[in-house]
Amino acid sequence: MQANTPSILRPALSLSKKLLYVAVAGTVAFTSCKKEPGVEPTPTTPVVQPLTLNESIKVNTELVDRIADPELPDYIVSKNIAVGAELTIRPGVVIAFDRDVRMDINADGLVIAQGTAAKKIRFIGLQKTKGFWAGIANYSRSNANIFEHVDVMHAGSRTIFSTTKSGMFISGSQSQFAFKHTTFSQNDGYGLYVYDGGILREFSQNAFTSNTEAGIMVDGANVVKLDAGSTFTGGNGRNVVDVTSGGIRSSNDVVWTGFADKTPYRISGDFAVEAAWILNPGVTLEMNRDAVIRINTGGYLLAKGTPTSKITFTGATRTAGFWRGIICYSADSKNLIENAAISYAGSNVIVSGKKANLAIYGNRATMTIQNTQISNSGGYGLFVSYGASVNTDVTTANSFESNAQTNVMIEK
Repeated sequence: MQANTPSILRPALSLSKKLLYVAVAGTVAFTSCKKEPGVEPTPTTPVVQPLTLNESIKVNTELVDRIADPELPDYIVSKNIAVGAELTIRPGVVIAFDRDVRMDINADGLVIAQGTAAKKIRFIGLQKTKGFWAGIANYSRSNANIFEHVDVMHAGSRTIFSTTKSGMFISGSQSQFAFKHTTFSQNDGYGLYVYDGGILREFSQNAFTSNTEAGIMVDGANVVKLDAGSTFTGGNGRNVVDVTSGGIRSSNDVVWTGFADKTPYRISGDFAVEAAWILNPGVTLEMNRDAVIRINTGGYLLAKGTPTSKITFTGATRTAGFWRGIICYSADSKNLIENAAISYAGSNVIVSGKKANLAIYGNRATMTIQNTQISNSGGYGLFVSYGASVNTDVTTANSFESNAQTNVMIEK
């Protein structure tokens, strides 16, 4: 077969499958020998068997729907394989993976898997149990990589990257993939893990259910690609969008939206903002233990909710002093928190020996805070340092409740 020539893989039966085929054929021959007068024999259709995939894909290849029943595999992957060419998967194809097997989409490969609502493409375990096979790892930068109307199920038997298990992993270094109407379900670990530097080229109407961890873990830069219509709540270990530490850096506006199913974002570690970070009404940020948000001098925060759709900054556990808080070093006049709630921070000193839910710190640092509830801090509700500023009515334009120290501390 020539490289760059599409190939349709045909069945290559194992010895046991050959015997089954022969047995069926023998039945047909035997029946035909007993023809009754006036009765035509009914031929028996040979049983179609799955094709075994046990070699890496090095030439352009097409997989077709060979078996009509969507519960039965068309192909069985019996050992680790790598995709090093263009792999096209047609609607209705079911690929089952043997125990602990994985598929790597290498830098010189790409996968086009576009099913339909009626004929989904499925990547499943040979045994339909959570964590049966390892998963899929993408290292390809091709802008043709796509999963559409696809199911990824039963993966996570082993780590797919570092110490993390996931149904699918998108590596860094600008590897990219598009996901539309794709379901990640019953994976032992995350459904989808997008590493810092990877790219979600498109993302719409996807679903994450019954995964051991959260449905998805993604870096801050890719959050902007998540659409309101995708669902992340449905029997996952954590019904959240896990956001890795590190933060966001961009010359463009970075807009995070809320989800129709009310899924919160879950942030860990030190989250630094070097961009125009805009939170839309209804966004909820849940902070892990001791996590902190830093609005640095190169960025600003615009968190403007509405009276009926507030923006929430809170702890993953709703106890006073659970996370560290928000600190703003930015002098941008667009810094605004309005119609929001900030609660359960103050776990540790955020700056200058102070604990607080919210701190404005540094020469000319500024923030307008209005119609916001600041509560359950392990220290101050709000701390404003020398040289920093807030709106003059900050104490009356907001509500304060159950803070361990003074509600507002303004250094003069």
